[in-house]
Amino acid sequence: MAEDVLTHNAAGHRGLITVFGRTGFLGRRIVRHLLDHGFQVRIASRHPGRVGSTSRPDAGAETATVDVHDETTIAAALFGAYGAVNAVSLYVERGRATFEAVHVEAAARVARLARESGVERLIHVSGIGADPTSSASYIAARGRGEIAVQQAFPGAILIRPAVMCGPDDAFLTTVVRLLRILPVYPMFGRGETKLQPVYAEDVAEGIARVMAGGGGSAASYEFAGTRVYTYKELVGIVADRIKIRPRFVPLPFALWRILASGAELLPGSPLTRDQVALMQRDNIASAGCPGLPNLDIAPTQIETLVSAVMGRS
Repeated sequence: MAEDVLTHNAAGHRGLITVFGRTGFLGRRIVRHLLDHGFQVRIASRHPGRVGSTSRPDAGAETATVDVHDETTIAAALFGAYGAVNAVSLYVERGRATFEAVHVEAAARVARLARESGVERLIHVSGIGADPTSSASYIAARGRGEIAVQQAFPGAILIRPAVMCGPDDAFLTTVVRLLRILPVYPMFGRGETKLQPVYAEDVAEGIARVMAGGGGSAASYEFAGTRVYTYKELVGIVADRIKIRPRFVPLPFALWRILASGAELLPGSPLTRDQVALMQRDNIASAGCPGLPNLDIAPTQIETLVSAVMGRS
């Protein structure tokens, strides 16, 4: 009943939600799941022309040209919206596109303008492990961004996913590809970092349910999978599924940082120092923090994810 009220009566609209970051790995899934829940969706993107090729033909979502560094376009995209989701993310810094500019300044700007526009519910997507005191610039910016959003929009809901997986991801897909082409598989350290990978579709469904009022009044959620693995265990599971017996070779994190320094200069930056820093920290849900089960979502098993990824690799 509560979801029905939100969907059909919110702010005089049929639950209009503005989604920032729709063209990303998670953003396009968020749009689809919101639509499945009966919300109207306005896609806020710098390149709205890219939306049509990946959106369902019957989706009926609005589009708006938005630059998250420009207040005028943000305010226009938020006009009349009941809710907003900020799923904008940056993994590699290029010129003026810095972690500080995107994850802190732009996030605070969207949050402030959402409050000023009368948006009732704001969801900000961050990540497990976000820490404003971290020496890694990406991790620290994520943490500062959370603080800035909550200051600009009291009551904003934080969603922190674990490492997200899916058929077009940058994690399991990479593991599968490397296992198939490398005679030996290099470990991050000894492969002892703990991970709790989560299906991107589960994260998107969780966000849609939170927007619809599910899960009570929690201020933050950590979305993670059903089980914690070490990195070595996880790679071993993937190898078993594709019938490969890899030889694991431990590599010190200091060497990974040197390799990443060079890789950052390549097109597409296949490896960055911030990614190395992430692999030095366990990426698992905090005990007691609400997650997918609180929204009646059973996280997808890793074996199912590996099979899905294999079909696209």
